[in-house]
Amino acid sequence: MNEQIIKFLASILIWFMFGGLIILWIKDNELKGKKAVRAFLALFLVWGLTELIKFIFPTIRPFELYNTSALTLTTPFDGAFPSAHSALAFSIATSVQKHNRILGIIFFVAALLVAAGRMLANVHYLLDVAVGAILGVAITLALTVKIKA
Repeated sequence: MNEQIIKFLASILIWFMFGGLIILWIKDNELKGKKAVRAFLALFLVWGLTELIKFIFPTIRPFELYNTSALTLTTPFDGAFPSAHSALAFSIATSVQKHNRILGIIFFVAALLVAAGRMLANVHYLLDVAVGAILGVAITLALTVKIKA
């Protein structure tokens, strides 16, 4: 696969996803208020948890193990497990899907492409992106579930 495509998937596509979430928040009245706060809170919690896990359980990245280069815009130097990019991409996709099913499918495809890009870029293993995806979806769903008193 073309190196530029891998760099786009691994480093840039997530920013398009984040931009799409912002556009939905600005344009769509239904995504205002509590839904938007939950979506951004989920992103913050997902990012914080992945960074905490990386700190507690540092793991070597594939490009370091195999003495190759990272095909990303910047070279990551933190641990590989779990993938924060995958976690954030799946958190965004889950938030969008809870709001609009069709757009959610598009965002989930983009999240899968981000995860694949991270592996193709030599910065993550399959387990890293799988656990990142699970964390992103689980935390976002936990924040959107209505608790009955």
